[in-house]
Amino acid sequence: MNNQVTLLGYYGSDQTHCLSAWQSTNLDLGVELPEKVQDRIAFLYNETIKNKQKSSAELLHFLAEHEHHTPFEKSCLHFQIRADIASHIHLIKHRIAVSINSESARYKELEDKWYLPEDWLNLPVENEELLKQELFKNANSWQDILNNYTVLGHNLYHLACEELSQKIGRKRAKETARYFLPYNKQLDFDVMFNFRSFMHFQKLRNSPQAQKEIKEIASQMLSLVKEIEGNPFQESLQAFGY
Repeated sequence: MNNQVTLLGYYGSDQTHCLSAWQSTNLDLGVELPEKVQDRIAFLYNETIKNKQKSSAELLHFLAEHEHHTPFEKSCLHFQIRADIASHIHLIKHRIAVSINSESARYKELEDKWYLPEDWLNLPVENEELLKQELFKNANSWQDILNNYTVLGHNLYHLACEELSQKIGRKRAKETARYFLPYNKQLDFDVMFNFRSFMHFQKLRNSPQAQKEIKEIASQMLSLVKEIEGNPFQESLQAFGY
C-alpha cells in the first residue's frame, strides 16, 4: 500500500502573515494604533487589505529573505498521514514546532498495513540460497521477498498478542509483540505545522538529499497546500521559493 496524505484543514493565509508583520511595522512607521484590542485588530486588518495589492508579496519576500519568520507562525496546516515507520521517524526528527499524534500499539492491536517500495518491484533476487527457503520459494523480486517477510512479521505479531496476553497481560503483550513488525509497517497519524515549521520541513525533506519516501510525503503535502481553493498561501510559498 502506498503512503497517503490528506489535508484535514488549515487556518490563516498570506494576509494573516502580513497582519502579524504589521503589528511591529506600523509602530515603526509612527502610525497611532487604537487602544482597544478589537479596534486595533480591525485597523490592522484594514491596513493589510488596503496595502495588499501593492505590497504584500514584497513584504512576505522581505520577511522570508531576511529570516524574520515569526509572522509565518500565525497560520497552521493540519494533515492526516498513513506512512511507514521509517517515514514517521523522519517526521519526528529535527522538527520545529510540529505536533504529531500517532496510533498507539499500547492501546490497540495494529491493523495489517504496510509499505512496499515501488522501485523494488522488478529487481530480481540473485541469491539462490535465499530462494531455497520455504518463506521465499515463490518470490520473483526483492519486493516479493519483503512482502513475504512482512506477512510473517504481522502474523507473528498477532499470534504473540493473543498468546502472550495470557501470560504477561494484554497491555504488555501488545507493547512487546510489536517487535515483530518491520520498518515498512504503516501507521496512521496526524501532523500539524505552523507555516514556518512547514517551510522548515519542506526545506529539509522535500529535497534531493532526502529519502524517497519522506520526500514523496513532503511533496504531497506541498501540492495539497497549493491546491487549496483560492490559493491563500500563494505569496508566502513564493516568498520561500515554492
